[in-house]
Amino acid sequence: MTGARALRFLTFRMDERLYALPAEDVSHVIRVPSVARVPRAPLALLGVANFRGSIIPIASLRGLLGVAEAEGFSASRAIVLNRAAPVAIAVDSVDAFVAIPADRLETRPIELAAATGEFLKGAFQADALVAKVLDIQRLLEAVFVRRERRHRQSQPRVASAKGERVETIDTEVLVTFDVADQEYALGVDAVREILPAPDSVAMVARAEALVVGMVAYRDELLPLLSLRGLLGFANAGERTGREKVMVTYVGGVLVGLVADRARSIVSAERRLIDPLPSLLAARTGDEAKIKAVYRGDSGRRLISILAPEQLFREDVMRRLASTNRPATPQMANGDNGVRAESKFVLFRLAEDEFALPIDAVDEVVRVPDHIARVPKTPKFLEGVVNVRGDILPIVDQRRRFEMPEAPVAKNRRVIVVRTAGHRAGLIVDSVSEVLSHPADAIDAAPDLTDEIARLVRGVINLKDKDRIVLVLDPSELLTQAERGLLDEFAPNSGLIAS
Repeated sequence: MTGARALRFLTFRMDERLYALPAEDVSHVIRVPSVARVPRAPLALLGVANFRGSIIPIASLRGLLGVAEAEGFSASRAIVLNRAAPVAIAVDSVDAFVAIPADRLETRPIELAAATGEFLKGAFQADALVAKVLDIQRLLEAVFVRRERRHRQSQPRVASAKGERVETIDTEVLVTFDVADQEYALGVDAVREILPAPDSVAMVARAEALVVGMVAYRDELLPLLSLRGLLGFANAGERTGREKVMVTYVGGVLVGLVADRARSIVSAERRLIDPLPSLLAARTGDEAKIKAVYRGDSGRRLISILAPEQLFREDVMRRLASTNRPATPQMANGDNGVRAESKFVLFRLAEDEFALPIDAVDEVVRVPDHIARVPKTPKFLEGVVNVRGDILPIVDQRRRFEMPEAPVAKNRRVIVVRTAGHRAGLIVDSVSEVLSHPADAIDAAPDLTDEIARLVRGVINLKDKDRIVLVLDPSELLTQAERGLLDEFAPNSGLIAS
């Protein structure tokens, strides 16, 4: 045996079984990280995680082998495989790196020793146990089936699934929020992000009441200003925890406007947006800070649209500019060396966080009190509602992703999404924020299954906040058969009684 070539393996366990992988196939051994679960993924995929600044999928060894997860037990270690596209395998425990002579590795009759679900390359004696060398590539391929991805061409938004032309309506997307129990709005193009108000801020010496303080924002300082103060309302007193910061540019200066709470995202018909009456516009008071009023819900909901450039007095703007370097809004096409940014609406289902491109979101509203049930439809279809004369199918996104039913909560919202020829409302647990993120910093989705490849457009890795957000493709939230079903909800289909 002297002089025989030595082979090195990493040994690890699942229950009483001992397995091994060639040392050259192992990149790292780590603690199992927190994962973001991927909807409609195979059971073997626990989710995706942040590993040294990159997104990697985490698979379960038990799931790969078709073994049920042990109740109350969770894997303690993950083995990061040495592959061009890294994957980590969560195992019960890791034993050690061992070296054995090459002639001790048995390979010929190995399939006879394979249990159900196992693919083996060999086996060797390790103390009192036999270590089975897994063919990890075959295991992954057996579970994560990939076919050649077809190139998807984006369809024009005016083309319906039936080839009919859908009437386009001139709209403006508004981000609305409450200040002193009144609803105000900014155009979505004016809002860079919507963030929770920070727990602590750096106070500014001798600042007037409207200045809340300064906070660190990305690589610069962000002045926070109270919308209550700017609009002439009294201080709210005790914080409620629902305050939000609207990050926007005013006169080339990046500022954070603190509102009492975020309200919704509204797709407002321009014909229902009226300029401020001239009598009020001519005044020098707070009315001058409002540039228009949107008449929503047949005039029952009046939303005052603010003019950011008129929110501040000239002397305040000069002081802001002197303490905060002017910022250049991110260019959509990345011109002049500025990184292009994309905007997303973030929402939650249970503990998982997802994002939708904001240009696919028509509006965000509360879950209606009454949803009309439709017989003989899939369980994920909650029913239909009448939204300003349009019949809107409502999809329970938890059921759509085969997640446990959630208790009814006041934070639940409906995200109205428009794709080619379809418009549907998605019930989610909550809508947390609007996020702006560099387009070139969005990681590719784990390339493991066709389902994931179609549904997950990319991954936003917020490393500084220890958050992973999956960007979903709105057009793939429903299967082709289900999109056909939604076609039946056209107003003239006869399915919905008038």
